[in-house]
Amino acid sequence: MNYFQYFNDLALSELKNLMDSGEVPSGLNLSRATAGSPRDPSHGDVALNIAMVLAKDAGMKPRDLAEIIASRLRQQMDIEAVEVAGPGFINIHASSTFWPDRLSEILAQGANYGGSSMGAGRRVNVEYVSANPTGPLHVGHGRGAVFGDALAAILQKAGFEVIREYYINDAGAQVDVLAETAILRAREALGQEIGPIPDGLYPGDYMVPVGAALAEAYGEGLFKMSDQERLEIARSKAISMMMDMIRDDLAAVGINQDVFSSERAIVDAGAVDAALDTLESKGLVYEGVLEPPKGKKPDDWEERPQTLFRATSFGDDVDRPLKKSDGSWTYFATDIAYHFDKICNRGEDLIDVWGADHGGYIKRVSAAVQALTGRNDALDVKLCQLVRILRDGDLVRMSKRAGDFITLREVVDEVGKDVLRFIMLTRKNDAPLDFDLARVVHQSKDNPVFYVQYAHARCRSVLRHAEDSGFPNTPKDLLSADLSLLVDEDEVGLIKLLASWPRTVEQAAEAHEPHRVAFYLQETAAAFHQLWNKGRDDTTLRFIQPTEPEATKARLALVQGVIAIIASGLCVLGVEPVEVM
Repeated sequence: MNYFQYFNDLALSELKNLMDSGEVPSGLNLSRATAGSPRDPSHGDVALNIAMVLAKDAGMKPRDLAEIIASRLRQQMDIEAVEVAGPGFINIHASSTFWPDRLSEILAQGANYGGSSMGAGRRVNVEYVSANPTGPLHVGHGRGAVFGDALAAILQKAGFEVIREYYINDAGAQVDVLAETAILRAREALGQEIGPIPDGLYPGDYMVPVGAALAEAYGEGLFKMSDQERLEIARSKAISMMMDMIRDDLAAVGINQDVFSSERAIVDAGAVDAALDTLESKGLVYEGVLEPPKGKKPDDWEERPQTLFRATSFGDDVDRPLKKSDGSWTYFATDIAYHFDKICNRGEDLIDVWGADHGGYIKRVSAAVQALTGRNDALDVKLCQLVRILRDGDLVRMSKRAGDFITLREVVDEVGKDVLRFIMLTRKNDAPLDFDLARVVHQSKDNPVFYVQYAHARCRSVLRHAEDSGFPNTPKDLLSADLSLLVDEDEVGLIKLLASWPRTVEQAAEAHEPHRVAFYLQETAAAFHQLWNKGRDDTTLRFIQPTEPEATKARLALVQGVIAIIASGLCVLGVEPVEVM
């Protein structure tokens, strides 16, 4: 249960009754009514804005409308007190029995608690990583990978049908360079002296196995082929091996995507023509000459008649070319086709996760998607800012594997997937992130992943101790616990925090912000550690009281609740809970 929504729905129900009775004008738009937390916890558990947003349409003063609604809410059994505050906020204090019931819910549902029907099965396509298949993933790709995967998981938890996708850019000039590099490495594998890797080719050692595979498969015959045939064979082999490597790198981070789409396949299937025919049928494609841009000229601008998309009709700065001077499609045209393919086949809503360097591309792609769908909310582009790799505060610059950048796999091998995933989500995606290889493995409260994992491990330790002492401690055993015995303010505060997990899920899904889950888990861990430390000073608050079996049972129920919520949150982030530390 999202208890914020529950109390908001109670207020809406009472308002509907007031409209039915004629005490309040009918026909009010109730969608603007929301629930949140009061700024001061002493003011209540939930704050409603219903009177503030509807008073004008009702022809009433906000406080007057609030008082009418509040008088009815005071009769609800789950409400202890209702206060009207400020200009017309309604502050609700839940009843003393309400919170034990929420803990019972958590015990009954376990890690499934927090699941929502908000998405109602709506299809969402989340495209992330989509790195060019020209080498191993670097740590920047890793941030986009973790962000996209966690976002997909939180959307799934919130009731959406999610398709995880990787777009393979296998039709551009970069894959021709890849093929040329593979051919050079094949010469090396056949014993030829190649000298230093020429500028413009890919120098990393990861290309050595590709050359070796070509040499083994074709031998000297590779160089008896025509240039075109040799290039095509090398391109196909290199892309295949690079994608195998990328998939392995992603698997090491716990990422397995549902769909791998090929740019080349989309073009070959005529998807560009289909997409542009759709735009043309709407009068959005024309022949024209672009005005010279102010400032720096974009790479795709040419002073000539060309085929253009009316991107300015949808908020872009200029109309965009669809064909190059040689008649081939621009990259933008193939990108339109790709998004059209996703719209038609894999998603009602699209989310693209890009690197920060693609920020200038958002307007044109958003314009194209709006033109194709007729919706301005069909696409959400999330940019992931840069990651700096440090070691004890010093910048790490070089990679043993790639030469000029730190690979994702190197970081995973050093700190583990769970640490990498959690730390990547401790900052909002559009904020820069410093990833210190030494500090992220420190066992201290300043290390967020350790702090959360330690809370889970501590809970498990309590349950093991309880079992050794003969106390029943499984969730099923504890469903019969007298939870009304949990009266300490920190105990009740922790239950309230656990009960807010469903709301956190829905908010993170709605905002497309999975970092909210990491923040929530840190807050939950802090609340548990605080209660643990309180029991060290006050022995009556310790979880296990040998002479107080009922109090022990209630507190063990709270411990199981913490386990369930932390496990549920970590699952969303793709992190395994730790049993022992």
